[in-house]
Order: sequence, then structure tokens, then C-alpha cells
Amino acid sequence: MGSTELILPNLLREDLTILFVGINPGLRSAAVRHHFAGHSNRFWRFLYESGLTPAKMRAEEDALLLKLGFGITNIVPRPTAAASELRPEELRAGAADLLELLRHYRPLIAAYLGKDIYKYLSGRRECNWGIQEPGVVEGVTDFLLPNPSGLNRMVPAEQLKYYQDLKALSESHR
Repeated sequence: MGSTELILPNLLREDLTILFVGINPGLRSAAVRHHFAGHSNRFWRFLYESGLTPAKMRAEEDALLLKLGFGITNIVPRPTAAASELRPEELRAGAADLLELLRHYRPLIAAYLGKDIYKYLSGRRECNWGIQEPGVVEGVTDFLLPNPSGLNRMVPAEQLKYYQDLKALSESHR
């Protein structure tokens, strides 16, 4: 990795209710050192509109998620303009690192933001949105969410439904 690349630190702690797992940081997120900072990214909007957060947060407030029992990590730390720029070997290595992180922190729910992440991690060829059974780490419920990137062409109202389902699941785990 070149020394000019920026790395966005994970937001992690013990006893997380939900660990959100992105594929990799966007360039803007890496530049400002806050998760989901892209102007067209809908992550913060979906958290609020689903009821997961009590107020609509900004990317600059991402560390406050830890107080709510939520964390954030990425399968690949290297920032790119689009996930399609990631190399298969980066994804494989990131999946191995992520498994270790999940085994160490053991969040109640690992919420994967996109099918590509989960396919690399689980080795499954097909998966649907929502709960994935069995999970890849014993004791951690896997939940698959649509990627909130503005590049995702799924209708936002449809995406929001899955965040609402995640909220209901998280409440059943408390």
C-alpha cells in the first residue's frame, strides 16, 4: 500500500449490537476520515428513517454510533471511487481479516452492506436480503442489507425496508 493512501479507522468496541460491514471506504470518506461521507450515500438517512438512530446523524458524528451499540468496519480498507476497482486478492484477504475480527468482537448482528461482501465472506453464490442462515461465525446473526451508496439503483424506499427489518431484529436481540 502506498504511503499516500488514507485508511479509515474501524469503529469497534466490545458488546456491539450491530456491526455494519461495508465493502471499502469511498474517496470522500477516506479524505474526511469519517464513514459514509459521500454526498449521495444514504447510510445516515436510512439509519434515522428506520429508527435505528434517534436523530439524523452526519458522517462527522460517526463515532457516536458506538454509544448506541453500533460499529463500522470494511472488508477492504483501501479507499476507491467504486468497489469495482478492488482486486479479488484484496477481497479474499479482507474476508479472512473480517472473520478474525468477527470472532474477536462477536457483535450480536453483523450487517453486511451489499451482496458482494457476503459472497466473499461466506463462499455462497446466492443470497437474499435479510437474515442469512447459518451465519459465518457462531453466535453472530448475519443480516444482508443493500449497499446505501448512491450508485445503488435499488429504489430507496425498498432499501429502507431492509433497514427497518434490521431494527426489528436488533430489538429482538436486546
